[in-house]
Amino acid sequence: MTVILEEAMIAATTAAVRAAGARMLKRYSTESRTSSLAEIVAAVQANDAAVVDLLEPALKEINPQARWLDDEHGSGPLPDGEWWLIDPVGGNMNAVHGMTDWNIGVSLVRDGRPVLAVLHFPLFDEMFTATEGGGAFLNGVRIGVSDKTELNGALVGTGQAQPGQGPEMADRVGTSYAAMAKHALYVRISVPVSHQLAQVAAGRMDAHWQYDNVRAHASGVLLVQEAGGTVTDLDGKPWDLTTREYLAAAPGVHAKALEVLG
Repeated sequence: MTVILEEAMIAATTAAVRAAGARMLKRYSTESRTSSLAEIVAAVQANDAAVVDLLEPALKEINPQARWLDDEHGSGPLPDGEWWLIDPVGGNMNAVHGMTDWNIGVSLVRDGRPVLAVLHFPLFDEMFTATEGGGAFLNGVRIGVSDKTELNGALVGTGQAQPGQGPEMADRVGTSYAAMAKHALYVRISVPVSHQLAQVAAGRMDAHWQYDNVRAHASGVLLVQEAGGTVTDLDGKPWDLTTREYLAAAPGVHAKALEVLG
């Protein structure tokens, strides 16, 4: 993308995402409560539909060449070309229970790599943006990862990318938490994943590891990369869209965190 096209696309995409956030704010209530799994599923689906109905036509108008994918739990490679990847309501489970950690996430992926990311936290009026090679920003101000070099002062985290992953994944996450809790200052297990990645990019957290790399994480990964962070798989190889698991961290703690998780 040229600089002019890049700036215009970011401006148009943030406007669309902000409008989607405003729609979700009208649906959201701190008094929201659900009494059964069926009610939870219905509320989640209704929130997603409300956001997609607004975002899909807006993003297709911004970049008609890009194909559309709002499978927030999808993983694996994509065909070449440009794709809009959407996580309509990251942390939707939080939203339907009246909690505050939720967001609207959009990334543009070109030939398998994220080149544009917009992540909006409507409740806090925080708009994270990034473009490939152009840096990461929060409400228009450049951000950077932390300069910590020791895990004993680090805030790190992991999370559950999708529900119902079974006992093997639960055991793996639990084992990794126990290992990391012996070295880090504080370990957070929470959703959405994109929330933690944004905090790493902003230097509020220092590392995030994930055993389930879904494509919707691309926006958060690009934010960390463009904020100066290091993102690799758990063998230390560079992250890509098909990576099965990854660690996103400030450079000063990345190697040490990788050693703990190994």
